[in-house]
Amino acid sequence: MSIFLVTFVVMLVVVFIMAIGVMFGRRAIKGSCGGGMSKAECVCVEKCDKRKKFEAEAQLNQG
Repeated sequence: MSIFLVTFVVMLVVVFIMAIGVMFGRRAIKGSCGGGMSKAECVCVEKCDKRKKFEAEAQLNQG
């Protein structure tokens, strides 16, 4: 039981530190642009090279 409690406390500390970092950094935690099949999945402000290439290929295949 003591191992569980120590692990739980360590995880809480890590989550707390990450939350503090996000608050002071003022950046939202977000995923990658690549790999999504719809535009709704991409949360990047500026599209990455992989996403630009993916969208260009999709336009060529459609038209």
